[in-house]
Amino acid sequence: MGLIKMAAAGAAGYAVYKYATREKEAAHAGYTDVRDSGPENMASTPKHWSKTDEASDQSFPASDPPSNY
Repeated sequence: MGLIKMAAAGAAGYAVYKYATREKEAAHAGYTDVRDSGPENMASTPKHWSKTDEASDQSFPASDPPSNY
């Protein structure tokens, strides 16, 4: 019987937590501050832009480097 009471208390606590943090989660759900790759989409355009720079920019934030290094 004690296990059932602990499970019910845990479920109630989780429900209260989710209810209290729902606005914070909703604010992050529509996060769209991501730019397209390429120098034309940068805040300040670089003076020199090579194929390696382009490949690196297109692969970000991937963990593997581009294959044409």
